[in-house]
Amino acid sequence: MTTAETTGTTRTIADFWFDPACPYTWITSRWLLEVEKVRPVEVRWHVMSLSVLNEGRDDDPEGDPEGYLWVPVRVCAAVRHHHGQEALGRFYTAMWTVDREHGDWIGPLHDALAAAGLPVELAGAGMSTEYDELVRASHAEGIALVGTHVGTPVVAATDAGGGRVAFFGPVMSRIPRGEQAGRLWDGTLLVAGVPGFHELKGSPHGEPRLG
Repeated sequence: MTTAETTGTTRTIADFWFDPACPYTWITSRWLLEVEKVRPVEVRWHVMSLSVLNEGRDDDPEGDPEGYLWVPVRVCAAVRHHHGQEALGRFYTAMWTVDREHGDWIGPLHDALAAAGLPVELAGAGMSTEYDELVRASHAEGIALVGTHVGTPVVAATDAGGGRVAFFGPVMSRIPRGEQAGRLWDGTLLVAGVPGFHELKGSPHGEPRLG
């Protein structure tokens, strides 16, 4: 983990691993973009996969017997491989904001690629296994920081002493804005950075307000 120097200010790098199909993960990602506005933080984007995480289980916690969740994460991996993590961030935003006026999930991947300024042909990666090893490698990097007992998302950041702090979540049903987002960031780093810390939970999940 490193920090980035921007106009003389040391910025904390927040590495963010996400499965693009999870609405709660989308909310966490929008929180991090709010954090960027009020704290010296820079988000970097990485893929992880609930399909990979749940391989070998007897049950199907995501209700995805056809393996559809592989499709968007493969396209994300192709975007990152060919165009970098910033392009992945743009594409992820477009996935959840393009052609969603009448829906509650990600829109057509061709449209999202076009909106992100990326080649629409990359949508074909969703039905190919060409990028599966990249998905698995990125997933393994993120999940190794926290363990297989958690899911999406995973965040890794630098603490005040320069060491790495990694955690699952936070899982929220609405997007904190402004200074509220900044305070949550401060508190999350503080709690997750305590040696021996494992888990903190709030009330049961509400319906995600995608915003």
